[in-house]
Amino acid sequence: MSSLPHVVEDCMGFLKLYSDGSVHRSNNFKFHVSPIQDNTVIFKDCIFNKKLNLSLRLYKPNTKNKLPVIVFLHGGGFCFGSRTWPHMHNCCVRLATGLQALVVAPDYRLAPEHRLPAAIDDAVEAVRWIQRQGLSLKEEGSNCGEAWLRDDVDFDRVFIVGDSSGGNIAHQLAVRFGSDPTVIEPVQIRGYVLLAPFFGGEVRTKSEEGPAEQTLNLDLLDRFWRLSMPIGETSRDNPLANPFAPNSPNLEKIKLDPILVIVGGNELLKDRAANYSTRLKGIGKDIKYIEFEGCEHGFFTHDSYSEVAKKVIHILKRFMLESST
Repeated sequence: MSSLPHVVEDCMGFLKLYSDGSVHRSNNFKFHVSPIQDNTVIFKDCIFNKKLNLSLRLYKPNTKNKLPVIVFLHGGGFCFGSRTWPHMHNCCVRLATGLQALVVAPDYRLAPEHRLPAAIDDAVEAVRWIQRQGLSLKEEGSNCGEAWLRDDVDFDRVFIVGDSSGGNIAHQLAVRFGSDPTVIEPVQIRGYVLLAPFFGGEVRTKSEEGPAEQTLNLDLLDRFWRLSMPIGETSRDNPLANPFAPNSPNLEKIKLDPILVIVGGNELLKDRAANYSTRLKGIGKDIKYIEFEGCEHGFFTHDSYSEVAKKVIHILKRFMLESST
């Protein structure tokens, strides 16, 4: 007689993986913020992958100027998150107003139901959706494509902004599109912003072994990796987790567009972000690293209207300006 399935991974009670591979998710999240009401921004949802039923949300500020495009990739350890979550929504509104940009916030498939590289593939498809909008404009007399991208955006000024696991995805996109930027023409990605990117590795860093954060600890980080890595992959020294793993692409040989890394000084992920920046700068890449003293994980995305967030917006404005010239 076979035994009943038992829990092999329990992620804060919101996600349980059972021994037979089944997954139970709870949507009983208690968010500490409500969606902000800002009449200077309009937003709407669009399906960008019909086959997988994946949607994105567009945020458009009230302006007559040609808008750069920001692709915002949410965090959540590859296991949680959505464009509809209140703090993610508020963050995108803040980016749209603060940077005067059209923000594209795609959802992606989550682990463990869809393990990596599913999330990366979905982010690539979201960029290709933007590409299709740009290509439709070249068809004479065409009214195809999304109207918000038809007349009001500059496909020559696209930026990828990723938070936590979204920051990891942003790195993966930088490598993929850096290898051949022509594959997404007329889209031209001018730069990548990695907000506390979720990288990993077998050797612990000093910050990982330091004090836990309010919302994050080392056990949770490890659980995210176990839930999101491909079946049978037990090492965090994998290109999906560690940009400098033995089997990772040789980044010295790949053209990388400008990268900005922003991290909190009290983050468990701080040392990996700093090491990433130092090593890329050491091989001649255009990368900037900025650390906000005393801040923990999600300090920008969870409170996008704080005084610290204002400083982040100012830094992003400068990065976008410098990367567009």
